[in-house]
Amino acid sequence: MMRRLAAGAAVVALAAGLSGCIIIASEGGERTVLVDSAPLAAPAYVSLYTDAVADPKRPAEEVARDPLRHPAEILAFAQLAPGDKVADVRPGAGYFTRLFSDVVGPTGRVYAFVPERTMTRENPMADALVAAYPNVTRVNGLLDAMTYDQPLDMVFMSQEYHDFHIPGFNTDVAKMNAAVFAALKPGGRYILIDHQAAAGTGISAVQTLHRIEGDYLKREVEAAGFVFEGESAAVANPADDHSLNVFDEAIRGKTDQFVYRFRKPG
Repeated sequence: MMRRLAAGAAVVALAAGLSGCIIIASEGGERTVLVDSAPLAAPAYVSLYTDAVADPKRPAEEVARDPLRHPAEILAFAQLAPGDKVADVRPGAGYFTRLFSDVVGPTGRVYAFVPERTMTRENPMADALVAAYPNVTRVNGLLDAMTYDQPLDMVFMSQEYHDFHIPGFNTDVAKMNAAVFAALKPGGRYILIDHQAAAGTGISAVQTLHRIEGDYLKREVEAAGFVFEGESAAVANPADDHSLNVFDEAIRGKTDQFVYRFRKPG
């Protein structure tokens, strides 16, 4: 019941801002969680987002993270729609994969992309998602040569992009972004969430702090041909000074994160 009540509140908050910014209440008053010049998803989809968040199949430990991850706002910003074909790159235990599966529905498809480097430990988690959700498919491959069996509407990475600059991943990030571009339909979206690094630091903290400078990432993705379309402050935290490793207990789960949406022209 409490989950349904929370979902209802999210419907009101999301519906209020479908034409531009979304404003939701917080303990300190109002805060803008979307800064976006493009229209958001159709109003008819708002209930799909909140129903997905309220799905009783979601594990309790994932639901407990919702106040920090703002999933309904992220789904709206990503403009996810029924029938979409989506790649969730390195989905882990499937926090977003489950939500995507509910929204895209039986005519959609969610590809849980597990890189070859990490598939020994991560394939079992992806296979559990496949077993629980008929519209989820596991895909393995190289990050900088990823392909899918049909054109995609969206490629999504949450807190992963910075890792692919770490030498151990042996990934050419420019080629990875080019592979994402090729995998998307014209007009397809590339959604990236990551931990913000200090201004001017570029990729220097990707291994030490697990952070990446948002402006640096933006330039890399635009170099692949994408158009930057908007950003969300849903998981931003101005109190984070960007100096701590994201796994430091003082900041873990509460880092300052950016959420960017890029679009393939066409």
